[in-house]
Parts: sequence; structure tokens; C-alpha cells
Amino acid sequence: MTATAVVGGDRDAGGDVPAVRRLTVLYDARCPLCAFVRDWLVRQRQLVPLELVPAGSREARRSLPGLDHAATLEEITVVGDGGQVYRGAAAWVVCLWALDSYRPLAHRLSTPSGMRLARNAVLTAAKYREAQLRRRLGERRVYDPVAGCDSTCAVPD
Repeated sequence: MTATAVVGGDRDAGGDVPAVRRLTVLYDARCPLCAFVRDWLVRQRQLVPLELVPAGSREARRSLPGLDHAATLEEITVVGDGGQVYRGAAAWVVCLWALDSYRPLAHRLSTPSGMRLARNAVLTAAKYREAQLRRRLGERRVYDPVAGCDSTCAVPD
């Protein structure tokens, strides 16, 4: 499993990204599923410390100024202390990798076939999250800039 990008991370003399000693997990604090997973992560024995920070928050913007914070509200994002950025399925796998009891599972999920399974799990969670958001919005349709909209869409906040 590799990072999708390195933002402002220091490299060692050989040009390699240093070992990960700490991970910052950006999660949507408004999402019940995300809050549940956050609470679960906190209760696990961590081999690599996880700092859980609400995505888009003042704290996230201050500590990670080079990150696309709008994107972190759409998809789980994990940032390593060396600047490594993981999104989506890779972010979930790296969270499992940081946990004592789940590191072997993370290694299996980091293979090509395992990553497909992880991606499907993330897509399932995203569909659940979207359904919860729609329920909170009272089933209103919200403008989708890709799909467009008819006159029944509510203006997003």
C-alpha cells in the first residue's frame, strides 16, 4: 500500500519517505457512522498513534494547511507524519494497519484482491452515509453539479 501523495513531507537522504510514526485521521463529525468508527478506533490498542480530527475543522486546517479540506469531507483521509496522504480504501487499510489486532488483516487487504474488497466496503459505507445524510435533510434533493438538477432541488447550505 502506498500513499497517494506526499504533501510537505521530509524525505531522508535516499529520497525515501520516512517511516510512519503517527497518523492523523480526518473524519466527518456530522456523520453518525463516521463518529461510530472514530469511537471504535479510539478504543483499540494502537501500534501507531492515531489522532482523530474532524474533517474541515479549524484544527484540521491549521495542522494540515496544504491539504484539500473540501475533499476530506467527501472521503476519509489519513495523513502520516511524513506527509503521506491516504484516501478512501487505502485510508481505511492504513487505519487497520495502525491497530495491534488488525495489522494482519491490513496486510491482506493491501494486496490487489484485498484492496478490491476494501474498496467495496468503503463504497457500501459511503452509500449508507449518503442515505443517512438524505434522511437528515428530510429527503430533500440537493443540487448535484455533475448530474444537474430540476426545479425540485434544495439549495445546499
